[in-house]
Amino acid sequence: MKILVTGATGFLGTSLCSKLQEQGHELVRLNSQNCDLTQQDSLPQFNHHTYDRIYHLAAWTQAGDFCIYHPGEQWIINQHINTNVLAWWQKYQPQAKLICMGTSCAYAPEQELVEENYLTGLPIESLFTYAMTKRMLYAGLLALAKQFGLKYLCLVPSTLYGSGYHTDGRQMHFIFDLIRKIIRGKLYGEPVILWGDGYQSRELVFLDDFVNIALKLTDTVDNDLVNIGAGKEFTIRHFAKLICERVGYDFNLIQFDTTRYVGAKSKCLAVTKLKQYIPDLTLTPLEIGLTKTIDWFETEQEKLLYSS
Repeated sequence: MKILVTGATGFLGTSLCSKLQEQGHELVRLNSQNCDLTQQDSLPQFNHHTYDRIYHLAAWTQAGDFCIYHPGEQWIINQHINTNVLAWWQKYQPQAKLICMGTSCAYAPEQELVEENYLTGLPIESLFTYAMTKRMLYAGLLALAKQFGLKYLCLVPSTLYGSGYHTDGRQMHFIFDLIRKIIRGKLYGEPVILWGDGYQSRELVFLDDFVNIALKLTDTVDNDLVNIGAGKEFTIRHFAKLICERVGYDFNLIQFDTTRYVGAKSKCLAVTKLKQYIPDLTLTPLEIGLTKTIDWFETEQEKLLYSS
């Protein structure tokens, strides 16, 4: 197949492209260096191919409290990106199936995180703008499929973890921040200070699992929105204890700063639909996935442990 991928050099994009290439597909990989998706005329230059699939992974955001300080920019930039991709798809590549990423923060925190609720209620205030741009992306998919008969798949991931995480000076997702801080505490005696009281809960999906699931769903599911989660969440303290055991750091030395931003207190996606589509679903156990991720961190000290 001929496949175009936006956000191809990101954490997910790198792994997805590697798997697609391994399967023998012909790829066109887009990133911010070779295609400015905020510009309306950026995509027609890639019309020399007729694509079978388009994976739209690109988004303008970061982890941590980034969304609090950039709500206006997030709205404008992500709306430009998503509108330009959807318009190009409909006009020039309508034969292609578009696979894009939703976000778990689009769900209203007081509701069950089940697909039927993706467009209902209000997302958490601190992530409101980014969440709404992802809802608008999904609304665009629905509209284009209804009027023009296009095929799509929207995947809503839990927090992904694994080797190959990119920092580039950006704020890290919580699990990578935990690993980095604890390793630095072990190696350099730095204080390990975690945000919040540690009782907020999260779920994780190992990156390789997500890619394999995404490819399987792409082959079998059209015009649907599907959560991809572990179906089970743990507290930050639990994650920290597992990392401490692996690294050899005393968990009791960890400090918790309850004045810092922590986002939602709980975030666990309902995965009933996912299990209906993939009845034999198996995921990498948390302990194994964390060990592989920590092992990778420990081989990338110059790149990650000393980054700002």
